[in-house]
Amino acid sequence: MTMTDPERIPVIIGVGQVNDRPADPDEGLDSLGLMVAALRVAAEDAGVPLAEIDSLAIVDQISFHSLGKLPEPLAAAIGASPAINYQSAAPHGDTPVRLLNEAANRIGAGEMKLAAIVGAEALRTAAGRAAKAASGEDKSYNAIRKVATRREPDYAQKHGLAAPVDVYPLYENATRAAWGQSLAEAQGESAEIWSRFSAVAAANEGAWIRKPATPADILRVDERNRPIAFPYSKLMVANSSVNQGAGFLVASLAEARRRGISEDRLIYVGMGAAAKEPPSILRRDRYNGSVSMETSINRTLALNGMTAQDFDFVELYSCFPCVPKMARRTLGWPVDRPATVFGGLTFGGGPIANYMSHAIVSMVEKLRREGRYGFLFANGGFATDNHCIVLGKEPIAAASFPQDFDYQAEAEAKRGPVPDLVEDYAGPATIESYTVFYGRDGAPRAGVVVARTPEGRRTLAHVDVGDTAMLAFLTDGAKEPVGTAGEVVALGDGRFGWQSL
Repeated sequence: MTMTDPERIPVIIGVGQVNDRPADPDEGLDSLGLMVAALRVAAEDAGVPLAEIDSLAIVDQISFHSLGKLPEPLAAAIGASPAINYQSAAPHGDTPVRLLNEAANRIGAGEMKLAAIVGAEALRTAAGRAAKAASGEDKSYNAIRKVATRREPDYAQKHGLAAPVDVYPLYENATRAAWGQSLAEAQGESAEIWSRFSAVAAANEGAWIRKPATPADILRVDERNRPIAFPYSKLMVANSSVNQGAGFLVASLAEARRRGISEDRLIYVGMGAAAKEPPSILRRDRYNGSVSMETSINRTLALNGMTAQDFDFVELYSCFPCVPKMARRTLGWPVDRPATVFGGLTFGGGPIANYMSHAIVSMVEKLRREGRYGFLFANGGFATDNHCIVLGKEPIAAASFPQDFDYQAEAEAKRGPVPDLVEDYAGPATIESYTVFYGRDGAPRAGVVVARTPEGRRTLAHVDVGDTAMLAFLTDGAKEPVGTAGEVVALGDGRFGWQSL
């Protein structure tokens, strides 16, 4: 049913994003300060006083955990008293799109007229302050890994699979093998996509790194582009060392018109769809694809009555290359067209869960200037959370709110069997996926193989990076390791290692 009541049609009316680059971290803004700054820019963009919002939704942040819950402090800082005021339960990368979808639903239900959505991270400032306060050699600060390892190490973490940068390579290596690509071909695709990201970031005033990088730059591994987790180097992974905030205002079409906002500045919100993978990375049905990603993308296309050919611009979440590579294949987006409007998490900046707020801001700015429709795909967790939505310069005929964007049941119906997990296996096995971890000096420090037993069960095994032949087999690209046979052997200390045959 097409919506015709302007009181129930959601539009984005104002956008704002900020970067903070203090010479002294003690003088930098914290996450709350960045949120305030971003919302003020968005309010100025819309010409709407922040005091008049009736809803405030906040993306959870990790860089200044001591700030606690932010709804009341942020509302007070912007002089607002919204009836709806909340913060997301966790900092997941799909959060900004979900909050936008929730705002559209509330407008469609007639529950509110004017909403603000915002998030920010000041990880660079937090790290700088931690380094200044540290004594001796302990000057490292990794908030992402700190959050990831807050609990007692589980089976995956004991094998080095703790933070997102440890896990996404499993998808990269598995998809490369499933798509029949050589290592060089897969790395070449990543480099081409990332180079286009850098060009978009260079032209975007809101991006953190505005220096174009060629595919050769992305592929060249050296001291400035050190290896992180095979096959990813620094220029292929999210750059969280940023201080960035972004927010946007959503209103009913009727409210926007009452406030005299020019029609050419309004961006219409289309329908969205979300689905998740199991929280445990070892309880996934596979690593060479994601049924929840496929469901969220395909369902969003169907809900809006669109195909990839309808979109002038897309934002395909880009924490690591495997994500936009999987997403573009599902969507049908060609490799030679930019898959971002902001610049990607390496160059645009990777402010943890709030990246997609910057993407929404940039998509609005882009659509105001040119084109008709844009597609946004968000990903969060460990390739866990997926949420897509469409924005349009013109009304989206199929859009109707409120809508149920939860398509988990559909994803579950498509999910393959999840292999049983065995933690103390020794014997023959085949490689399902793998990665090698590198230290800051560029030397391999550890590795892990995800293996399948002859019965199809899943287990993990450590990689001896001192075994130069095995290390070469896993990383030199001469032969595809995924699917090859080997053996899991007991190491005598409760640990199990991988041996190639």
